[in-house]
Amino acid sequence: MRELRNSGGEVLRRVERGERIVVTRDGTPVAELRPLPHPSAGPAELIRRRRHLPRVNPDALRHDIDNLIDPSP
Repeated sequence: MRELRNSGGEVLRRVERGERIVVTRDGTPVAELRPLPHPSAGPAELIRRRRHLPRVNPDALRHDIDNLIDPSP
């Protein structure tokens, strides 16, 4: 608790960087500080991200997958 009270800003920066911190009182764990999960992307965000992906030729993709599954001619 002392570190959290005296250096709360630094403790939160560590959590923001991904660190999990167990808060203790008199040596007994009482809480855990951890980063929140990233919110999942909604439909508009997924569409926006898709615009930056390369185009895929479905016939070539199927051919490649078939060759991976059964490489015999």
